[in-house]
Amino acid sequence: MPRRTIPGSSGVHRELRLLGDPVLHAPCRDVTPADGPLERLVEDLFATMYAVGGVGLAANQVGVPLRVFVYDCPDDEDRRHRGHVVNARLAETGGVTVRGPEGCLSLPGLEAPTVRHDEALVTGEDLSGKPLRVRGTGFFARCLQHECDHLEGTVYPDRLGGLRRRRTLRAARRAPWATGSGTGTASGTGPG
Repeated sequence: MPRRTIPGSSGVHRELRLLGDPVLHAPCRDVTPADGPLERLVEDLFATMYAVGGVGLAANQVGVPLRVFVYDCPDDEDRRHRGHVVNARLAETGGVTVRGPEGCLSLPGLEAPTVRHDEALVTGEDLSGKPLRVRGTGFFARCLQHECDHLEGTVYPDRLGGLRRRRTLRAARRAPWATGSGTGTASGTGPG
């Protein structure tokens, strides 16, 4: 039986970008051959995600504006899903919409009820360029939609309206990790 390494075991924990950092609020670009190998980036994303207790992490959350994310997330039946997607696109959503608590590693310690579809399909490629289709339901579908939002320059407070949005943004401004301009980086503590 071949030995497999644990994702992230050779990676480096990178500093997380926080709400307000321009890299989080701009769409990421597609990966091209000119970007070179991505193995190191994917390993670092896993290492960072595990170090801070997340279930998904997009490349722009560590300052790299490429369409790449990793995940290690259970679904509602507690089945574990682990992998990465390069040039990820949210291809489909479906099922009922559910308002559920959502957090983000780029807003450590905060969460807000956010509406997401109960089913999601993401398309993209693996590290070797082989096409991928990742389908999720329940909490895993929420994770896939959340990470694809990051790649579009969207953070979950952008999906909130009215009082919920104002309360979340006010809490972010008052958070211990916030700086005067609302931008910054963190070593990454907090949920999701």
